[in-house]
Amino acid sequence: MARNVPGACEKVEAIYPLLVETYGEPQWRRWLPPVDQLVATILSQQTSSVNQRRAFEALRERFPSWEAVMEAPVEDVQAAIYPAGLSGQKAPRIQEALRAILRERGELNLDFLATMPVDEAQAWLRRLKGVGPKTAAIVLLFTFHRPAFPVDTHIHRIARRVGLVPPHSSAEQTQKLIEAMVEPERYYPLHIMLIQHGREICIARDPRCHICPLQAHCDYYQGLGY
Repeated sequence: MARNVPGACEKVEAIYPLLVETYGEPQWRRWLPPVDQLVATILSQQTSSVNQRRAFEALRERFPSWEAVMEAPVEDVQAAIYPAGLSGQKAPRIQEALRAILRERGELNLDFLATMPVDEAQAWLRRLKGVGPKTAAIVLLFTFHRPAFPVDTHIHRIARRVGLVPPHSSAEQTQKLIEAMVEPERYYPLHIMLIQHGREICIARDPRCHICPLQAHCDYYQGLGY
């Protein structure tokens, strides 16, 4: 288990206002209903947000309900979500997740997660095939505004470069460490701002360090990174 990096909490306090100054503090907005968000997040795995939206919209246009998606031939679901990529994996995952929800709850409804303890809610979601820590946290944070911090590739990269977590932390370890050092009310805005930062400045290859507002607090920029 990874441990907090000394000074990481102070770094979070230092970089948060810099991110707000750069991108503006995101305001909470209502996202998709729970089951919709779950399916959309499965579609988002290993693809761009543009392709994920195209696939989700195509799925909703082709099928009148989630029950219809669940009962359709898997090939038809694959064809609908083709724009998201990996449709051969994602289509059966979506159908299996829907069947598991119906089997355990008697209906395709995840509203019960709104009041379940967060740890239990994450564990329940992660029992669904194809649902990992990030997907579970997105459903809880975006749909229910529950205190869970999703870690995608952008956030994982930035957290290690800046020095918020140890350089070899897994994404799951990074999630737990950030949740421990950040106030829950900041989970949502920090998540959104870090993703934007990762897309625009702290990109995977050739990061734009020369214009980064986090220079003074970044191990990577200071030559202390991995």
